[in-house]
Amino acid sequence: MGPMSDEPRSLPEIRDEIDQVDGDLVRLLSRRAELAREVGRAKDKDQAPYFTPERERQIYARLKESNPGPLLDRQLTAIFREIISAARAAEKPLEVAYWGPPSTFSHVAAIQTFGSSTALLPQDSIQDVFLAVEHGTVDYGVAPIENSTAGVVPETLDMFPQTNVKICAETYVSIAHHLVSVAADVDAIERVYAGPQPAAQCKRWLRANVPRAEIIETTPTAKAAEKALDDPRGAAIANRFAAETLGIPILVDHIEDNSHNRTRFIVIGYNEPKKTGRDKTSLMFVLRNRPGELYRALGAFVEHGVNLMMIESRPAQRETFEYIFYCDCAGHRVDESIQNALATLKVLTLETTVLGSYPSADPAES
Repeated sequence: MGPMSDEPRSLPEIRDEIDQVDGDLVRLLSRRAELAREVGRAKDKDQAPYFTPERERQIYARLKESNPGPLLDRQLTAIFREIISAARAAEKPLEVAYWGPPSTFSHVAAIQTFGSSTALLPQDSIQDVFLAVEHGTVDYGVAPIENSTAGVVPETLDMFPQTNVKICAETYVSIAHHLVSVAADVDAIERVYAGPQPAAQCKRWLRANVPRAEIIETTPTAKAAEKALDDPRGAAIANRFAAETLGIPILVDHIEDNSHNRTRFIVIGYNEPKKTGRDKTSLMFVLRNRPGELYRALGAFVEHGVNLMMIESRPAQRETFEYIFYCDCAGHRVDESIQNALATLKVLTLETTVLGSYPSADPAES
């Protein structure tokens, strides 16, 4: 801090101190990167993962506890996300696959999780994200799994029986949809390019404002915006990142029906994060085709006091009229209550698989 005085300091004096602080920051950041490299060497020796969401949870919690202001907690977290990303790159450059092209919400989720110093590689489909991780061509993958308005993403759930990847982290992204177009006004719109989930999340607005427009299913978000860019009578539902990247005007902003709309994204890989005390465990299980089987299976969670947070069924691809059940529950797989519930569940089911235990993200912080 500068010397206390009744007279305000001149602008050059304030800027001189800012330059000094910047110099101190550079030296400290360089030292942090050196320590990260040392951590990387230790991880190489122990074959430990380079992305540790449980450790990052501790860092962000400690920052919030020690934050004196005037920076807001979310601002401090955003700054340190990039510091951690750069430090992680100093340990080992990571490659992360996401459902592309660039500027999709999956791209946003990847940046929000791994920061800008990570090599983020767009894939043509959710299936390609899973396969890139399983085949070892990337370190991790990011895929949407659930939206607060439109529900689960079936393409993501259906990949778990086909691969052996695990869920090692989650993040939530606030979903803001905009109508983008090169048209002069909404009255000129004859076609709207949109993915099924964005269209469902803007259904009321579309019905009220462009009732005669044809809704053309186009995925993902960025491809819809690309089509609208080349169609003088077309529009697309897109996020601001995609609009700014492509240079297509936003005709109407915030057309989502629910202003609290969020999508949950998962990070897939082969990590097994340690317990943090605020965790989530994801499972899938297959039941015998008999009356009351689901009732008995759910009783395993009730019996051992495990809070079930989500359950969804999908057709089992290997059998006709059989279903795989997916669920999220509060707690970590090492918790006694979860272990007891799993032991009971395995007796009642044909097959039970733990998809991962990982730090539970707070949707309110997205």
